[in-house]
Amino acid sequence: MKNILLVSMIVFAISCKDAPKVKQEVLDNSDSTSFSVGTQEIDTKINDSLLLEKGKMYAQSTQKVLGKNLMLNIQKNGPLGAVKFCNEKAYPLTDSMAIAHHAKIKRVSDKPRNQNNKANKKELEYIAFFKSKINNNESYEPILTNENGITNFYSPIVTNTMCLNCHGVPETNIDPKVTQLLNDKYPYDKAIGYKENEVRGIWSISFKDEQNK
Repeated sequence: MKNILLVSMIVFAISCKDAPKVKQEVLDNSDSTSFSVGTQEIDTKINDSLLLEKGKMYAQSTQKVLGKNLMLNIQKNGPLGAVKFCNEKAYPLTDSMAIAHHAKIKRVSDKPRNQNNKANKKELEYIAFFKSKINNNESYEPILTNENGITNFYSPIVTNTMCLNCHGVPETNIDPKVTQLLNDKYPYDKAIGYKENEVRGIWSISFKDEQNK
């Protein structure tokens, strides 16, 4: 039973959890909405519910593949092997899912563990937006924008208790052996010090609009 619980904890830790379900308001092609991050106004357009569901499906299916493969690796190599798996396999697996879905799929953060997951300027603005909403216990929606027939989907990744085993406070939440291995694999690691229900990053997914295929 102890081993089963440990496996479950680390599986959840790879990508924490999707944001809690909130009421979705879908706008048609002619409508738009806007919000502010600091002093900057950000305009968004949500084309339709199909595009929204497609973005959510891409994020959820990619997370499922990562979790399944991580569990198999833990069962074979133990919990420390999970860190090696994330270091060597998580990125290629995400890329393979992007190819399968004909989309660009990324998990990005303002506090990346892997520097390849560093958020760009626009993504940092969206992370700040989701942080503000969650910190203030306000409702929010995944963000959809459109640029030249390409839909961009952004949705937060929110920490839960399980995430803290790899992203919490060293010594308090993270085992010293795991901390040491993380230091070895990720010398510039910033993805620690989180508490429960905080935005660790976002899914940043781009794909062609169905009508433009």
